[in-house]
Amino acid sequence: MAGHEVVVRPFSDVHRMGNKVVATLLHDPTVEGLDVALYMDGSASMEDEYGPRGVLAKLAPVKNLVEPQMRWMLEYLASKDRDGQVRVAYWATGDGSQLEEVGLLSAVQAKDFRFPGPRAYGKATVMLPVLRDFVAHMKQQVAKGARRGLAVIITDSQLSDGDDVRAYATQVAKEIAAGRLPRMSFVFVGVGDQVDEEQMEEISHETYPGVGHLWCHRIADRMEEMAELVAVLVDETMTVAAGGTVYDEQGNTLKSYEGRLPAVLEFDVPAECKAFTLEVAGQRFTQPIPEEHGDEEEAAPEPTRAPEPAPRRKHGGHRH
Repeated sequence: MAGHEVVVRPFSDVHRMGNKVVATLLHDPTVEGLDVALYMDGSASMEDEYGPRGVLAKLAPVKNLVEPQMRWMLEYLASKDRDGQVRVAYWATGDGSQLEEVGLLSAVQAKDFRFPGPRAYGKATVMLPVLRDFVAHMKQQVAKGARRGLAVIITDSQLSDGDDVRAYATQVAKEIAAGRLPRMSFVFVGVGDQVDEEQMEEISHETYPGVGHLWCHRIADRMEEMAELVAVLVDETMTVAAGGTVYDEQGNTLKSYEGRLPAVLEFDVPAECKAFTLEVAGQRFTQPIPEEHGDEEEAAPEPTRAPEPAPRRKHGGHRH
C-alpha cells in the first residue's frame, strides 16, 4: 500500500480488497471516558473468606482469600478507568444495607493495599444502596468528563431485596434513555454455592427500551476464580456496549452493529468511496480508506487483534 496512508485511532489496521474493507480496532472506543467502581460483599457470610484479623491473623493458618483477588481486579479495572482510579467500597455491611467506603484506588496503590474486610459484617445482603451510590457517583463524575459507568458487584449469597433492585434498575434505564444519565453497565459476579443463580438471572435478563441490557452476570465456583472471571465479563461487557454504525462519506449506512462491536470490522463500500466513519457511543471516527492491495501482496491480511473466547465455567450462568 502507499506509504502516505494514515490509520486513525481507534483503528490499528485498515485494508481494502475490491469493494470490501477490513478494519481492525486498536482498542475499544466505547471505554473512553469510562468511570469504574468495585463493590465487595461485606455480609457475614464472607467473614471466613477474609479470614482472621488482628493478632489472630498472625496465628491462624487460614489466609485472606479475598485480598489477592481484590488487588488483581483493581489493577485490571484501573487500566480501564478514565483517570486510573477506581471507586471501592464494601457493601451489605452493618444491618445489611450500609456501605463502607474504602476510597479511590489506583493500580499502584492496589498492589499492596490491605483488604481485611469491613469493620462490621452485615446481617443481610441489601443491594439497592449500591445502585443508589453508583448513580450518585456517576452524576458527580459526568461534570469531570465521565461518559460511561461500570459497576462491578461481588456477592456470595442471595440478595435480600431483589424486587427493589429490579425496580430501581428500570428507573435508571429510563434516565439513561432520556439522556439524563450516562450509559451504565453492571457486572454482577456470584461466588460459591450459596448464590441464588435464578435471582441473578431474573435481574440480568431484563431489557430496557432504548438501552437494552444493563446487567451481565456469571458465577465463580471459588473465590480464587473471581478476578479472572471479572476480567472476562468486563471485556465482554465493554465490547457489547451500544454497538456501532459505519457510514460512507455521504452519510449512508454501510453496516450496523446492534449487539456487539467486534475487534475486526468487515463491510462493503462503493467503488468510489474514499473514507468511512464509525459512530459508537456518541463518538465519530473518520478513517481514510487505503488503496487496494496489489496482486503481489496478500489479499487477506491477518487481523492484529481478535476477540478471545471466555474460559469455560462449570457454573457459567448467562451473559447479557
